[in-house]
Amino acid sequence: MLAGIMNTARASLVALLLGAILMNHPQSTSADHDSEAPVAIVIHGGAGTIRRGDLDADKEAQLRATLEESVRAGHAILLEGGTSLDAVMAAVVILEDSPLFNAGRGAVFNAQGGHELDASLMEGAGRQAGAVASVEGVRNPILLAHKVMTDSPHVMLMGEGAEEFARLHDIVFEPPEWFDTEFRRQQLERIRERDPNAHAVSESPDEWLSTVGAVALDQHGNLAAATSTGGTTNKRWGRVGDSPIIGAGTFADNRSCAVSATGTGEYFIRATVAKDICARVQYLQKPLAEAVGDVIHGELVEMGGDGGVIAMDPAGNIVMDFNTEGMYRAAIAADGSLSVEIYRDGEGSK
Repeated sequence: MLAGIMNTARASLVALLLGAILMNHPQSTSADHDSEAPVAIVIHGGAGTIRRGDLDADKEAQLRATLEESVRAGHAILLEGGTSLDAVMAAVVILEDSPLFNAGRGAVFNAQGGHELDASLMEGAGRQAGAVASVEGVRNPILLAHKVMTDSPHVMLMGEGAEEFARLHDIVFEPPEWFDTEFRRQQLERIRERDPNAHAVSESPDEWLSTVGAVALDQHGNLAAATSTGGTTNKRWGRVGDSPIIGAGTFADNRSCAVSATGTGEYFIRATVAKDICARVQYLQKPLAEAVGDVIHGELVEMGGDGGVIAMDPAGNIVMDFNTEGMYRAAIAADGSLSVEIYRDGEGSK
């Protein structure tokens, strides 16, 4: 009963947030778009050591339900003729508001016991982009990243400056305790117990790289990508990973593809993973799946990095690939088919 009440309340709040997105970016009328053009969307909730049996049935059901809610919210906007940018923001807002994923409300704790949030987004038509890094208290960092893109001359803002900018633009803030979850607190305590001097998340079956992201194609033929994260557990010194870095964790270009990444950020930055994949599609004329595979199972592995990406090309072809044991992911393809998957073999997907 309580879960139902909480879900209803969250659905109402999400509806308000999505309404604000659509109000600021009115959707095209039927005369402005081709209702027969393909639309598609794919999302992720992080990759890592996610083995069958590690999740109890209730937790797995919650994860699958939230992934489906997210991908359907973005897809609904696309069906109404909305932009791919609006669709990816809508999908990511739902994941940021869930305590299940390492973004927004479910963000990991840093070494000071707080939460530093990063996000970025990019659209493929004009290659406009916005990003924020190391912000605190911002309920939906992806909406702030969008404001940076639309209401500033900059691509990235960070820390207190980004927070000041957020307040000037009426971005919603929450108190610190809103972001505190017992699951993430236990992660922090386990890391400190294993190594009091640790400064980043370490390998463990219950600690995964649960950045969230979305990629979409709209009826206008435009691609967009968005990524949001709380970073790594017990991070220090204002550490920032790949999620807010355009070309590393996020990239979109109508001439090639759109990508959102999740993994060990330092490697994704050094390998400029998102841009490299799209460059292989554009300049080498490689199929999207081959380009993704070359980077995720080749370049990245050779450097010692792990993680995965979701990607889409202008034809609506979707790739969800990773070099870890699992990746939370969901997609609605151009033919309208839905998939919701967690494990490598995809068993149990819808």
